[in-house]
Amino acid sequence: MTDVQDGVVLLHGISRTALSFRKMQTALEAADFATLNIDYPSRHHALEALAEHIHPAVTHVAAGIAGQLHFVGHSMGGLLARVYLSRYRPERLGRVVMLGTPNGGSEIADRLKNVSLYRAWFGPAGEQLVTRRDAATNALFPPVDYPVGIIAGNRSVDPTFSRFLPKPHDGRVSVANTKLDGMADHVVIGTSHPWLPGNRAAIAQTIAFLKDGRFASSTVITRAGG
Repeated sequence: MTDVQDGVVLLHGISRTALSFRKMQTALEAADFATLNIDYPSRHHALEALAEHIHPAVTHVAAGIAGQLHFVGHSMGGLLARVYLSRYRPERLGRVVMLGTPNGGSEIADRLKNVSLYRAWFGPAGEQLVTRRDAATNALFPPVDYPVGIIAGNRSVDPTFSRFLPKPHDGRVSVANTKLDGMADHVVIGTSHPWLPGNRAAIAQTIAFLKDGRFASSTVITRAGG
């Protein structure tokens, strides 16, 4: 046990729950991080409203630790972290890890944004995931000036969505669209989008980046089991 404990806020993807991060949470706590694995109504509000929703809980956990506060987001959870940090940057902000986050938008959202079932299921935030963002949406994502590590997947188990994505991709987001100007590191894991939060290699890489500011195997495709 260290004298000064860091904390990690875990933000799940759209239409997922905190359960998707349970394996990650357990591993982070074993590595001596305090964790906030928060459920939030991802399908019911736009990103800016979701940032307001999580703010009290994030403020509470930040007040309870003496170290830095890190963020780990899966898919849209990484975009939510960006929006949140642009509004409520913690005084002791640490590092940010994004897993399969569509920083450049999602080609699937482009295809489905006008489909009523998509709009009904994914809600306002789902419409903000497109690759061509309007000025208001672009303003939610100012340039990052904090350490960001990005983990992408390169396998797909969904042949339908795969038709819409340039290779390589994880079945939901292309590897190219996970990248972000100003990122500190990027690594590709041999798994698909839904399994990134619980993938053993992704968990190990996340902990490595939170501790050291870099991944264990940078810019190399890592073939690892789920």
